[in-house]
Amino acid sequence: MSPAFSAEVLPTRTPRAFQTAVRRAAELLRAGEVVALPTETVYGLAANAMNAAAVEHIFEIKGRPAHNPIIVHVASVEMARQCVARWPAIAGKLARAFWPGPLTLVLPRAKEIPEVVTAGGPTVGVRWPNHPFIQAVLCECGFPLAAPSANLSNQISPTTAAHVRKHLGGKIPLIVDGGRSQVGIESAVLDLSVSPPRLLRPGMIHEPALLVITGELASGSGDSQGLLKSPGQLRKHYAPKAKLVLWSWHDEAALNAQISRLKVRSCKIHVIAHTRIPSGSRFSAVSVIPHDVAGFARAIYAELHQCDEAGADLIVVEALPETAEWRALADRLRRAAAG
Repeated sequence: MSPAFSAEVLPTRTPRAFQTAVRRAAELLRAGEVVALPTETVYGLAANAMNAAAVEHIFEIKGRPAHNPIIVHVASVEMARQCVARWPAIAGKLARAFWPGPLTLVLPRAKEIPEVVTAGGPTVGVRWPNHPFIQAVLCECGFPLAAPSANLSNQISPTTAAHVRKHLGGKIPLIVDGGRSQVGIESAVLDLSVSPPRLLRPGMIHEPALLVITGELASGSGDSQGLLKSPGQLRKHYAPKAKLVLWSWHDEAALNAQISRLKVRSCKIHVIAHTRIPSGSRFSAVSVIPHDVAGFARAIYAELHQCDEAGADLIVVEALPETAEWRALADRLRRAAAG
C-alpha cells in the first residue's frame, strides 16, 4: 500500500516560486517519488521514466491497468532519441514541425526504457511538452519523465491543480500549480513504427496538418497482437461519475423529449451546450462553452469536473460538428459516454 500523503501544493506565479517548485519537484523525482506537474495538455503524474519501481508506483496510484502504456516526456530531440531504438527521418520532420507541442510519436523503444512503461510492448510514445514548468523540471533532472494524466484511471483528466488535489492529494507528496492547462485535452498520438504512420489517438494537432508531413495515414487503430501502443484507446475513458450522453436537438422540446425517455430526475441534469442553449428551467445547471474547437477543448474537462462536484445524475453534452478538427473532442466524449 502507498503511504498516506497530504500533498504539498507549490505555486509558480513568480520567478522565485517557479524555481523553488522546480527544485522541489526534481528532488522528489530523483528520489523515485511520483509528483503532479502541469503540461499544456492536462496535468501529468510524473516519475523517472528510467526507474521501473517509480513507474510502477504511477500504476498503483492511478489504479491503471498494467496493459495501458505511459507516454514518456522529454525536453529535447536529443533526449527523445535516447528513449528510442530508431529515429527515422519522418520523426525528425514531425518534431521540427510540432515540437514542443501536443504530439506524441510512437517508435521502437530503447532497451533503457523499462517494460513497465510500454506495458511490455516493443514501442514507446515520446513527447516534448510545450509548458515552461515541465520543461524546466526535465532539464533540472536530466532524465525523461513517464507522465500519464494525474487522475484515477478512466476518470476525467485534470486541467487544474485543484482537480489533481481533490482526487490524488492523499496519494502523492507534491502538486505543482502551473495554472489552467491551455490545450485542455491529451496529445495526439502518431505511430511511426508502421508504414504509413497510424493515428492512434486524435488530438489538437489535426489530421490535415499531420498529412502535410506524412503524406498519408493508415486507417484503424488496433494492433494485430492486441498490444496497446498508446494510452487513450480503452473503450471507456475520460469519464465523469454521472451518465453522459452526446445529443443533438433542434429546440428545447426535442431535448426534453429525449431526456424523458431516460426517466432521470430533472433536478440532477446538467446540460453543456455550445449552440442551441436551453432555458435551464428544467435542469440543475446549463453551461455554455465556446463553439470553436480550441475554446471547447480548454473548457470541457473543467465542466465535467464541475458536474461531478454538483452531483449530477445525467450530463447532456450538445453534439459536435462532424468535421476533422472536432474529431479529437468527439473521441474523448464518445469514450466518456461509453457504458
